[in-house]
Amino acid sequence: MRIGLSTSVIQRGKTGIAQYLFALVRAFIPYAHQHEFTLFVLEEDLPLFAFVENKMQIIPVSERFRPAVKNILWHQTELPKLIRQHQLDVLHVPSYRRMLWPRPCTLVSTIHDLAPFQVANKYDWKRMFYGRVIVRRLARRQNHIIAISQNTARDIKNYFGLPENRLTVVHNGLEHDRFFPGSREQARAEVTARHGLKQPFFLYIARLEHPAKNHVRLISAFNDFKAATKSNWQLVLGGSDWNGAEAIHAAIKQSPFTSDIRSLGFVDNANLPDLYRAADAFVYPSLYEGFGMPPIEAMACGCPVICSTRGSLGEVVGNAAAIVDPDNVSSIQQQLTALADDAALREQLRSSGLIQAKRFNWEKTAAATLEVYQKTHQSRKGGTNRA
Repeated sequence: MRIGLSTSVIQRGKTGIAQYLFALVRAFIPYAHQHEFTLFVLEEDLPLFAFVENKMQIIPVSERFRPAVKNILWHQTELPKLIRQHQLDVLHVPSYRRMLWPRPCTLVSTIHDLAPFQVANKYDWKRMFYGRVIVRRLARRQNHIIAISQNTARDIKNYFGLPENRLTVVHNGLEHDRFFPGSREQARAEVTARHGLKQPFFLYIARLEHPAKNHVRLISAFNDFKAATKSNWQLVLGGSDWNGAEAIHAAIKQSPFTSDIRSLGFVDNANLPDLYRAADAFVYPSLYEGFGMPPIEAMACGCPVICSTRGSLGEVVGNAAAIVDPDNVSSIQQQLTALADDAALREQLRSSGLIQAKRFNWEKTAAATLEVYQKTHQSRKGGTNRA
């Protein structure tokens, strides 16, 4: 098959969708002798795909199409022409934000979550309208939708009314050659040298997005934890500024323990595993997730996890995390205290997390995704999936 992938929603490689796409493309490399893969890549993102040079065809896309509105228009007008020009059999758009209305070939899209239906004020009103109204119609134009969790699949059926035969759950994978326990002592030395982190710390990896990622409640819980325990533990936040980040920075600044709250900004992929290994506990109190990669990555690196179960998170972390109610500051504070006080509990969660993380791998995800391409394309050619 001739398979195309749109890559323009990766935000210069600094989002969860970017990590999904990079990992999926890496896992496709062994199939490059069976199928022809074509990637459509914005010019300034080309270095991010150097790992597939000479293995897959890369079509540069002008930077003038990077802004969201222009990029949406490019997908609806220019991309269909390129698809016909390159005679692609299948196009995979790895996010609902750029699904096509025209049908120049078999269309497959990944929907990671339907957060606009679940989290009030997650985005500005324009993005909320696009997510709630436009996306519903675009989803019905796709030949098949991949949902990354059972929870997301239920939301797609409930909100978009798609039939089950046009929807497949394919869980995200995990790069076990990157995320593994390793040497904690070496990781601590690396993190101390790079960030000056010498005290025990809770780690939260998520873009600084308010209210969806729930940083402000976490900071309040950390304040209560520090006041009650007089502990020397710190709170470390890794992630780029996003919608509502100013509220998070204000909460950090207003905290009586501001010197013990560190905001690292975006953490490079190369440095992320050591940060997980060095952390004494990972906390993920998100209000809603379509999957939630960081808790599984942390588990795979041997870091005990505190987690919300909102959205798909309960499905992903199973019984291997300490659970919190993300709306309840006291619930978060109690788990912070429990893990800081109890080394045996941390070790128990570490062990169960390592087992849970083994459930996920990108090789299995890539094989299942290719199966979706093949079945959907055959079905479309046979005239049974043209709705």
